[in-house]
Amino acid sequence: MTEIFGYTACRQLSQMFLAVLFFHSSEYVLVAAIHGRSSVNLSSLLISKAYVFAMMFALLEYVVEIALFPGLKEYWWVSNLGLVMVIIGEITRKLAIVTAGQSFTHLIKVNHEEQHNLITHGVYRFVRHPSYTGFLIWSVGTQIMLSNPISTIGFAIVVWRFFSQRIPYEEFFLRQFFGSEYVEYASKTPSGVPFVK
Repeated sequence: MTEIFGYTACRQLSQMFLAVLFFHSSEYVLVAAIHGRSSVNLSSLLISKAYVFAMMFALLEYVVEIALFPGLKEYWWVSNLGLVMVIIGEITRKLAIVTAGQSFTHLIKVNHEEQHNLITHGVYRFVRHPSYTGFLIWSVGTQIMLSNPISTIGFAIVVWRFFSQRIPYEEFFLRQFFGSEYVEYASKTPSGVPFVK
């Protein structure tokens, strides 16, 4: 039982809680700064029942594994790789939000609005959906940081599947809004999510 509350668990769990707290609070602050506080709600924090369930499962996996297989959590190079991924994912996502400014929203726009512009500079020069890329890297990184093998695979599959369905839907409207300009941009720039064209 002492292993559960030892140095490894304290370090890994505190990194996880700080990563989640910083991710969601900074998301709130950015959305409020860009769109106004009245537009901030739970979707602005990216918290859903499925997300809460996934995080609870990850914590349960962590506690069970550190109690039964404490050596699994002691591979610091794995945990540190996850921490690096969390930082890279966080930076990528926040750069996407700041670069897009008023054009960034959490909900897919189905009607073109005046402030909605096609963003192709900054981080968008490299990938079409850097906020999705950042979230994918961040979420999988949180599980690698905890050395959670089951949740690492689960998060990778679930988040990838979510974006593989969302990207074609979103891009349908982007082609409607921006026409050949978007088609040309998409032909030269990867989506940013593996195996999603």
